[in-house]
Amino acid sequence: MLLIEALGSALLGLALAGAAVRVLGPRLPSSRVVLASGVAGALFGAYLTHTALGPGHNTLFATLIGGALVSGVVLSLLLRPTGRAGRPPRRAPFSVPTRG
Repeated sequence: MLLIEALGSALLGLALAGAAVRVLGPRLPSSRVVLASGVAGALFGAYLTHTALGPGHNTLFATLIGGALVSGVVLSLLLRPTGRAGRPPRRAPFSVPTRG
């Protein structure tokens, strides 16, 4: 049962990361980093959920949901903000503007 949970979570994380690369490609780092992070986040989430619920429960669905949630959180941390056109770049505090 543990093998099914791990494989299912890894596949869910891979699918979620692939969808993120496809939809949010320009706002993410390289696709290899995103795919690896999605799978690692899903496996960690499945482990965390399985450990929290305990070994005596038949919780395949809950473990897969926990893996997908943690994978989504990890992928959201990789997002970069969108660039805003028309806004001047921010200067460092206490900097003196140069002329030239």
